[in-house]
Amino acid sequence: MKSLNPLPTIASYSAQFPIHVIVFVALLASTAYFHLLDIAATTRVTAWSAYNWRGVARRDFAGLGQAKVVLQNGEWVQATETETSQYAIALATTPYAVFPPALESALMPSACLSASSNGCTPLPPSGSLSGFLIESATANEWLNPAMRRALHDAGFTIAPAAGTSEGSVWWIGRAVYDVAAKIRQLIEKADRVDIIIMTIGYLAMHLTFVSLFLNMRTLGSNFWLGATVLTSSTFAFLCALCTVHQLGIAIDPVSLSEGLPFLVITVGFEKPILLTKAVLKGSSSNSPRAIREDVVDAVRAKGLLIVRDYAVEILVLSLGALSGVPGLKQFCFLAAWILGFDCLMLFTFYTAVLAVKLEITRIKRHTTIRKALEEEGMSYKAAEKVAMANDPQVNKEERERSFGWLSLFGGRKVRDESVTRFKLVMVSGFVLINFLNVCTMPFRPAVPATAAAVNPIVTAAAANVPIDVFSVKYKPFLDAAAKLLSEGSIVTMLPPIHFSPISAAPLPSTSAYPNAGNGTVENLVLGFLESWTRSVGDPIMSKWIVVVLAISVGLNAYLFNAARWIQVREQKPKVVEKIVEVIRTVPVPRIVADDGGRADSPCVEEVNGDASAPRSFDECVEILKAGNAKKLSDEEAVILALKGKIPGYALEKILADPFRAVKIRRAMVSRNSNTKTLEDSLLPYQDYDYARVLGACCENVIGYLPLPLGVAGPLIIDGKSYYIPMATTEGVLVASTGRGCKAINAGGGAITVLTQDMMSRGPCVAFPNLARAGAAKIWLDSEEGQKAMKKAFDSTSRFARLKQLKTALAGTTLYIRFGTSTGDAMGMNMISKGTEFALRFMKEECGFYDMDVVSVSGNYCTDKKPAAINWIEGRGKSVVAEAIIPGQVVRDVLKSSVDALVELNITKNLVGSAMAGSVGGFNAHAANIVAAVFLATGQDPAQVVESANCITLMKNVDGNLHMTVSMPSIECGTIGGGTILDPQGAMLDLLGVRGPHPEVPGTNAKQLARIIAAAVLAGELSLCSALAAGHLVKAHMAHNRSAANTPAPSGTATPVHPLSALTPASAESARK
Repeated sequence: MKSLNPLPTIASYSAQFPIHVIVFVALLASTAYFHLLDIAATTRVTAWSAYNWRGVARRDFAGLGQAKVVLQNGEWVQATETETSQYAIALATTPYAVFPPALESALMPSACLSASSNGCTPLPPSGSLSGFLIESATANEWLNPAMRRALHDAGFTIAPAAGTSEGSVWWIGRAVYDVAAKIRQLIEKADRVDIIIMTIGYLAMHLTFVSLFLNMRTLGSNFWLGATVLTSSTFAFLCALCTVHQLGIAIDPVSLSEGLPFLVITVGFEKPILLTKAVLKGSSSNSPRAIREDVVDAVRAKGLLIVRDYAVEILVLSLGALSGVPGLKQFCFLAAWILGFDCLMLFTFYTAVLAVKLEITRIKRHTTIRKALEEEGMSYKAAEKVAMANDPQVNKEERERSFGWLSLFGGRKVRDESVTRFKLVMVSGFVLINFLNVCTMPFRPAVPATAAAVNPIVTAAAANVPIDVFSVKYKPFLDAAAKLLSEGSIVTMLPPIHFSPISAAPLPSTSAYPNAGNGTVENLVLGFLESWTRSVGDPIMSKWIVVVLAISVGLNAYLFNAARWIQVREQKPKVVEKIVEVIRTVPVPRIVADDGGRADSPCVEEVNGDASAPRSFDECVEILKAGNAKKLSDEEAVILALKGKIPGYALEKILADPFRAVKIRRAMVSRNSNTKTLEDSLLPYQDYDYARVLGACCENVIGYLPLPLGVAGPLIIDGKSYYIPMATTEGVLVASTGRGCKAINAGGGAITVLTQDMMSRGPCVAFPNLARAGAAKIWLDSEEGQKAMKKAFDSTSRFARLKQLKTALAGTTLYIRFGTSTGDAMGMNMISKGTEFALRFMKEECGFYDMDVVSVSGNYCTDKKPAAINWIEGRGKSVVAEAIIPGQVVRDVLKSSVDALVELNITKNLVGSAMAGSVGGFNAHAANIVAAVFLATGQDPAQVVESANCITLMKNVDGNLHMTVSMPSIECGTIGGGTILDPQGAMLDLLGVRGPHPEVPGTNAKQLARIIAAAVLAGELSLCSALAAGHLVKAHMAHNRSAANTPAPSGTATPVHPLSALTPASAESARK
């Protein structure tokens, strides 16, 4: 049965088409925002804040331009600030000498819409003024939409008061000033407890924002995801506010400002954080899966839980909205809508941005890999191929559906230049429109504020100066109110609203188009465009839009690289198909006897009567010279190579096909050799990606050598379980290491400590005399010299950092050991580049012009050679691994005893190695495990020499075996060299350390060194146990020297315990 959960489908489309979703949601939110701006601009926020009284009633009409009086002994006197008003007198004025009865009738239905018996009473007009006595509870109905309709039908509009004309720029500032002034007055009149509560609320709200960014930082995003959550919530707020306004619910900004902090604190941002964690848990920068799949899986796992939380919160707020409590009702109604839109934004807008963030992370990883490989000495082309190979491989159907970066209009493939041209035209048009908008500003007519106004908009403006309530102008209304009210009644006199007559119009509208409100699609669109143009035309808004567009263009320009990479990968199958077609159509020829390369001799013979096959040698040469080597058959290419026309080392470049080059080179080498066996030998060459090898790992490639690959373990290392990949041809080695893993796991696993990460390069430089050489040594050892050399060295790489310089003087020759960190690469090439530059800087800029660089590597490193300096100072990663094996496990699993192992270790690994004069060889067979892991993970096998430096120590602690291995010079990396090959890269994936670490460079390489040291610990434990128990020879005879597998003995092998066999049955048989 198909799931009824729609969330994965919504998230799938959002992640599949992120640009579309982001643009659509941004347009929707922008429309809501411009609509709110239009409402605010056309109703003048000053009037809105002065006459929307539902929230202000609780604060005793503490608005702008108001006066409060109390009836005492039949006379009105000034009321105190702490007294609460029960009534308000709303005043209206017109240009006429007598207040029009039609206007009074238009105002009555609105003012008395929900009043009680005495809730709304018209007061006798006084000249052009008219007043209405209304109750505080119904004051918010004043100037509501119904009243505006009635006003328009009566032929009146609310006009700005004298002296209050505002331009398109200043009304926003005026609105902010009015609201701020009102809030300031409320604070001055509020209780101290209320002020403390609101202060705590706002502090807690801002701490919630800080917590959001801190949580997102732990998830790998310092800014963008946190900012996206806030943007998504802002969009939800705008849409909710617009929806609530359309439903006719008046929202007081003061009440909103009071309740918003508590809404933010109560709801929080746990849901986006929860979704982000779920997505990132299933996705990584080197994940082979499509981003859409990771997002959908996360939504499927956490979506219903998130929606349930939203539903509960909305239900609670709905109960508050149904309470009928003034202020609380409107706030809860708005908050419920905010949560509803926020839920929708989470699974659309935020999900789309999250998908873009993951794509950018993968693009950054691609760039990091390429640059790191380039610093390791690889060419740009080869490094780019390796980086592309590490990108997620999306199948054709998925790619056709996921066209997010390539097209904004559908599944069609659009060229990069077309997209760029389209964006350029759009941005240029926007800039041109704004330019014309600014240029024509001085010639635009001002919007009239009189009866002749073209735009029949209901606008209001209230004076900010408090009125003189006892003046002759307002006294008649107070006298009339005194006759209706009882002793002690408190009344607030509101500033008058100025009304002007307007010409008849079918419907009040904010549009300059006369028929924009008649409901037709065309006019609705025209009205929307006019509203949009008016809002965008504001100078402040247009500047912000330009900034947003600039960010958008920059982001899209960055993401265009991803489109190019996808297009490059799409071209690969076409090339392969062409190659297969050529190979299939050319008959398999055989080589003609050597004829000295005569011009009239054919390159190949006619096969099976095919007359089209022969082609003369000169014709083949002409084809080659014309740059059409691809048109040559394989045999023709072999002949040309044998004749020296094609250099064997240049086959890949000339043929532009690595696989075909390997095939032809095999034939050429085989036919030139004495044995002539290579061409038909069992050395494999098919089904291999030679493009990665070219220019990176090997030259003159003729195939590849498969090595048996096994895994030992699992082994618990620092609390995490790992399978150890080992490539070896020595039987029982993997099984023996596996037995050591089992014993270590029984004691809780291995603990590792990395004490140093410092790769070295040791050049030697010469000086004409000892004085100059000594001066150079003193300068290099000084703080000044160290700082200067570090600055020069660090400038050459994004990853390599100089950590120390060590010098040694031999006569007039100075040896300098550069100790550096190299990120996740082993780093020899990037160190060599930095060393060369630093020495050149020292010679040219630091006064040592007579210095002669003898060699960038003076064997003071020391690289790929046994050396005491590596054993003492360390090189690469210095790691110590520890394990405690219970005595019972030693007896049952290892078939030995703690004391026997301790005695064997001292006698063999310590004393025996010392007697042999060993340097770093105080172990049983550390090189065995190091070499096997190096081969499996693409490390440099030659560096096993120093990487296997190890001292194994054992001691009896309370009847248990305490064992450590100290390895000061493990030289490994997770990027560059053999790690770029698929099989070796797969083993790094198995360990979870492939490529550069996405956040902290060097972390992956350090972890690999820890794993190697722990594996050596397991191997040492198992072999020493086998030696102590006397099982060495029997194990190898039973498992590594069988007649079926090895017809003749071929050298010695490392002794291993017999119980290290993979199967319990065979192990038990060997033990017996």
